[in-house]
Amino acid sequence: MIALLQRVTEASVIINGDSVAAIGQGLLVLVGVEKNDTEKQLQRLAERLLSYRVFADADEKMNLDVRQVNGELILVPQFTLAANTNKGKRPSFSSAAPPALGKQLFEQFVEEVSRSYNKVQCGVFGADMQVSLVNDGPVTFWLQVD
Repeated sequence: MIALLQRVTEASVIINGDSVAAIGQGLLVLVGVEKNDTEKQLQRLAERLLSYRVFADADEKMNLDVRQVNGELILVPQFTLAANTNKGKRPSFSSAAPPALGKQLFEQFVEEVSRSYNKVQCGVFGADMQVSLVNDGPVTFWLQVD
């Protein structure tokens, strides 16, 4: 599984003109599910996401995680993160999970994160979403678990 974390001052997800998620300070997390991912990977990614220290402490060092700053999360499914871009002029999605598995694991990932932290919102799997954010820093990290 792949997560692209972006530290934000605000972020939102719009579907068909309707706001489905909006946060202030926190993390916008784009989540990609690969075809060989299992519950083990989603549990490990959830653990890493919640404990990843990307917020500044009193000394301006990245020593605090999202929970320690009382930040919010938006989890957004994005299968294109699993694209293979090593050759050619078009991405290959052969590494991405099939839609049914991707949806199942993304929804389980949202549940896993929500069990440990209550400030979680999410996008909708398979929907055409408009995602807006103000990247703080900018600070962006790629997390991948095997």
